[in-house]
Amino acid sequence: MYNSISMPEFEQKWKKEKLPLVDVREMNEWENGHLDGAVHIPLSDLSAAKEKLDKSQEYYVMCHSGARSSMACQELSKEGYKVTNVMGGISAWRGEVV
Repeated sequence: MYNSISMPEFEQKWKKEKLPLVDVREMNEWENGHLDGAVHIPLSDLSAAKEKLDKSQEYYVMCHSGARSSMACQELSKEGYKVTNVMGGISAWRGEVV
């Protein structure tokens, strides 16, 4: 099982500390803007690329609206990763993107 966090809660935490964030949107979405410091692993590549992640670390997972990140969290949590779904995704983000 995995946790979820609302965008307002995530924004407050993001401002205070450098959170490990995985963005699972596709490349064209990533290139249109993402949070500075996020790791990009598209959902379509997750099965092959998840070994880049450290199972001892907790990750926040974001997509456009929260649906794909929820699917990514399901897959990752089944394999022992500590993940939290960022509900609302980048469409709910009010801060800067790069």
